[in-house]
Amino acid sequence: MSTKGEQDRERLKEEYKEHYRRIKEAKERLKRAEQKGKISKAVQNMNTDNLLETVDEFLGKVRDKVTHVEARLDVAMDSLEDESSTAGSKIKNEELDEELKKQKAKQTLKQVKAEMGMLYNEIEKHADEIRTEKTIGNKKPGSEDTDNSSEEKS
Repeated sequence: MSTKGEQDRERLKEEYKEHYRRIKEAKERLKRAEQKGKISKAVQNMNTDNLLETVDEFLGKVRDKVTHVEARLDVAMDSLEDESSTAGSKIKNEELDEELKKQKAKQTLKQVKAEMGMLYNEIEKHADEIRTEKTIGNKKPGSEDTDNSSEEKS
C-alpha cells in the first residue's frame, strides 16, 4: 500500500506543479498585456505638436551652431589667404607660406573638430533633456568624460 500512496503523492505533486506553472504563465501574460496597454495609452496621449516644436527648436540650435562654425572657418581661411599674399621673397617665402598654411589649416581643423565634438555633446545633452534614446551608434558611458576630453583637445 505504501507504493500506491507514494504513487498518489507523486501524481498529486505533478498536478500541483502543472497547476502552478499555468498560474505563473497567466500572470506573465497579464503583466505583458498591462504593459502593452500602458504603452498604447501613452502613445495616444502624446502631444505631437509639443514634440514637433521641441524637435524644431533643437534643429534650429544645431543649424545656428553649424553656421557659426562655418563662419569661423571662412574667417580663418580668409586670414590664411591674406597672410600668403603679403609674403616677401619668392622661393623661400613660398615654402614658408606653404608650411604656415599647413600649420594654420591643421590648427583650424583641430579647432573645428573640437567645436563639432562640443556640438555633438550639446546635442547629446539636449537629447537627454527631452528624454530620447540613441538609435544609431554607441551611447557614451558618461557625459562628463566626453566634456573634459573635448576641452583638453582645444
